[in-house]
Amino acid sequence: MRPYTLTRGRTRYGHVLLVETLVTTLDCPQDESGDMPEVARIVHLCRGVRSVAEVAAILHMPLGVVRVLISDLASQGRISVYQAEHEAGRPDRALLERVLGGLRKI
Repeated sequence: MRPYTLTRGRTRYGHVLLVETLVTTLDCPQDESGDMPEVARIVHLCRGVRSVAEVAAILHMPLGVVRVLISDLASQGRISVYQAEHEAGRPDRALLERVLGGLRKI
C-alpha cells in the first residue's frame, strides 16, 4: 500500500516523535476491528516498549508514515509516548552511548 494512502496524505504529526522516542500500547480495551492492518500491527508490536525507529524498521515502513500513525494512536489514547529529557541543544549522553554500543556490535 502506498504511504500516502496510510496517512491519508498527511505528513505532519501532532506529537514530538524523534527516532529514539519510546512508545508503548496502553492497557485499555480497544475495538481494533476498524483499524487498518498497519495500525493493528503497530498496536500489537508496541505491547512492549519500542522506539519509533524500531517500529519502522520491524514493520518495514517509512519513518514518516510510522510517525503519523503513532501520533494518531497517541491522540486517540491508545499509545503512550515517552520523551527523553535533553539539555537545550545537546544530545542525551545515555542515548549516544547506546548507539555507540550498538554500532560496536555490528
